[in-house]
Amino acid sequence: MSKERIGFIGLGVMGKPMSKNLLKAGYSLVVHDIRPEPVEELVSLGAERANSPKEVAEKCDIIITMLPDGPDVEQVILGPNGVLEGLRKGSIVIDMSSISPVVARRVAMEVEKKGGEMLDAPVSGSEPSAIEGTLAIMVGGKEEVFKRCLPIFQAMGKTITRVGDCGAGQVAKLANQIIVALNIAALSEALVLATKAGLDPELVFQAIRGGLAGSLVMERKAPMIMDRNFKPGFRIKLHQKDLRNVMQAATEYNVPLPFTSLAYQVLNALVNEGKGDLDHSAIVLFLENLAKVEVKRKK
Repeated sequence: MSKERIGFIGLGVMGKPMSKNLLKAGYSLVVHDIRPEPVEELVSLGAERANSPKEVAEKCDIIITMLPDGPDVEQVILGPNGVLEGLRKGSIVIDMSSISPVVARRVAMEVEKKGGEMLDAPVSGSEPSAIEGTLAIMVGGKEEVFKRCLPIFQAMGKTITRVGDCGAGQVAKLANQIIVALNIAALSEALVLATKAGLDPELVFQAIRGGLAGSLVMERKAPMIMDRNFKPGFRIKLHQKDLRNVMQAATEYNVPLPFTSLAYQVLNALVNEGKGDLDHSAIVLFLENLAKVEVKRKK
């Protein structure tokens, strides 16, 4: 059993399996979420319940947050009854949410003022990767703090990389989200074209998956598209949020991102159509609507 006690706040699609993997690795875990159901599930597996982020911080050496967006992170860490109110000197806060680098650095400054340390450690990989413990984790923060927390990251992920100081992890995640969004968009366009031309998209997938066009995105998302399975591994509205952060960072650093901007508008349109809770593979729906065709396996 590990000596360090870990707090985990945010037991959603990603956070719940990540916290389960920490329990499997032998860590003592204190959990909190605004919804009782995942908390009860983790408690049944051996975790301890906390009634607030403040209580989590009071009981733990290391506090992990996995939340939807920057305002949620600020509320949970800096807000009333938040992590900062219960933070002990020398404790480490690890935010594994995907948020703006500006927010990540601002929260880190407040944590350090209270005598704590901060790592921003967003992840890449959808729900299956979280369940399997094979997430890619991009970490920003001090090297000595990263080294101390490396075994914790290894319980949840396969590829763990420190990419720089606080905020750097979030920049790396934004780069990742650009590539994923544009990959799904390109895959969708290709399958829509093949289908409209009368081809079986499954055969096209088999023909191109082993070549240069092949990717993990294709392997994961092409079957979902063809099976019409848009159960969320990663929701459209969350990818929309990530690309919004991308565009804000692009403005801050004066970087033109024309293709990402177009993908962002596609996600905006899908959210406006009420499809925000579908998996981001449902980007194909936008293109299918334009082409008046549906990509699916031929019987």
